[in-house]
Amino acid sequence: MPTLSMNEVTTYRWPLEEDVQRYVAAGYEGIGVWRPKLSDYGEEHAVDLIAESGLRVTNLLWAGGFTGSDGRTPQESVQDAVQAIRLAGALGAGCLVVYPGGRNNHIYRQAERLLRGALDELLDYAADVEVALAIEPMHAACAADWTFLTDLESTIALVESYNSPFLKLVFDTYHFGHDRAVLANLGEIVPHIGIVHLGDRVEAHAADQDRRRLGEGRLHLAELIRALVEADYTGDFDVELIGREIDPSQYDEVLASSLEFFERVLSPVSGN
Repeated sequence: MPTLSMNEVTTYRWPLEEDVQRYVAAGYEGIGVWRPKLSDYGEEHAVDLIAESGLRVTNLLWAGGFTGSDGRTPQESVQDAVQAIRLAGALGAGCLVVYPGGRNNHIYRQAERLLRGALDELLDYAADVEVALAIEPMHAACAADWTFLTDLESTIALVESYNSPFLKLVFDTYHFGHDRAVLANLGEIVPHIGIVHLGDRVEAHAADQDRRRLGEGRLHLAELIRALVEADYTGDFDVELIGREIDPSQYDEVLASSLEFFERVLSPVSGN
């Protein structure tokens, strides 16, 4: 059965040490690591803590902002991404999630040129530590502060243009799980996926990405997960839940319900 990890963004209010302890106790084999928690704990000590726990780091969040949309210069963002790549390598992460940056008053071609300039520098670093960079596209209603890539097609075209095993994409069910055309084209999408982020949805897409627990929204999440596996996706799934419905007092319930949902969904596929 594929690995399910819990992303530290989901348990936003817990510190790193509590994340590690609670994830292990709940039966998780993987963790999606959020850089601010590593910084708060101390990166070197955090790497040791996670390694000693036995949790495998499926993905590290995040690097990017190459369009200047977060106030940094493109070169400052590249320098930060180099540090993130090295950290991902030290963690043994499956991939480093990359948010390219919002449009920031650029036309699309200018934004793409800035992203390509960054990737041209960063892919050699990624290859050196054998960590894939996974670019995340988002639904247009959510993307303004994060990425100018708002569809899978253009993201796949970008990834394919590099023909590198160290450049992938993030497939987030919150952003694209509603699109029936996605199910019909998983065979084309799956080879490019570096990590699947899982989140359910009730309301329309919005900037705050108000997510629901797995199986409690309107998405056909079980069908989509099974279809990914049946389309030969062998990578990791990572639970990324944010929003007003994810209350700190219920984090333990979120851990338990997410794992139970995932195992139940995949039991027919794995034959258990």
